[in-house]
Amino acid sequence: MTTDPAKLAAEIDARNEIDPPPSGSSRSAGESSRSADESSRSPSAVEGNFNVAPTTTVMTVVDRHEHGVPDDIAARRIRAMRWGLVPSWTKELGKGPLLINARAESLAEKPAFRTSLKGKRCLVPMDGWYEWRKGPAGADGKPTKTPFFMSPEDGTRLFMGGLWAAWRPAEARAAGDDSAWVSSMTIITTDAVGALRDVHDRMPLIMPFEFWDAWLDPDSPADPALLRPPSADLVDRISVREVSPLVNRVSNNGPELLDPVS
Repeated sequence: MTTDPAKLAAEIDARNEIDPPPSGSSRSAGESSRSADESSRSPSAVEGNFNVAPTTTVMTVVDRHEHGVPDDIAARRIRAMRWGLVPSWTKELGKGPLLINARAESLAEKPAFRTSLKGKRCLVPMDGWYEWRKGPAGADGKPTKTPFFMSPEDGTRLFMGGLWAAWRPAEARAAGDDSAWVSSMTIITTDAVGALRDVHDRMPLIMPFEFWDAWLDPDSPADPALLRPPSADLVDRISVREVSPLVNRVSNNGPELLDPVS
């Protein structure tokens, strides 16, 4: 993801609730506005990231009411969230399973996801995503994995369906501390379609613009029709290219990761 949060907010007519970095510092920190139920306090980057890893802070799009005013019109907002859903019952941050993906077919049955599915749905903007195709066993006996990058042919941005949750430590709950909330999210996946199946059998759930209002509505249940795999014509507009194994190391982070392998 390489777009500035303020620019994205202007493009989609949303409120940017990601704090800018302090004057004189680099753009390496992102933190959402500190409302009592949805503040994200992770220090990770939220833009200009070519190798987004789990637990990194990323940009999300939500529709939310003003805190404490449930009867107002829900506004579209850009917020920073930790990648890897942290359910509200989690005892300690980082100790539970790393819920970076959620299968569309079982969201309503999984305790970790079904509450968020009811009213905490989000969009995850991205330039594209990586996937790895398994190959024959290497010298170590393990299957080789070849990285690919998927992105729209016309250079437009993708918005994936996701779920989010708000969590705070038990001691903060007991003390009524509203400054310790952590917002986190997971990306929904579905069966891969078209040429994408040649790389992997799963793919992120692409959410077309015409479905945004229904998907983000915090006061309505999720429409099961929105959880179906994308249409073939939509997927046909996505380019698939093999990229360098440099992406396998999280410390490598730059535009060269997107260069096609000749």
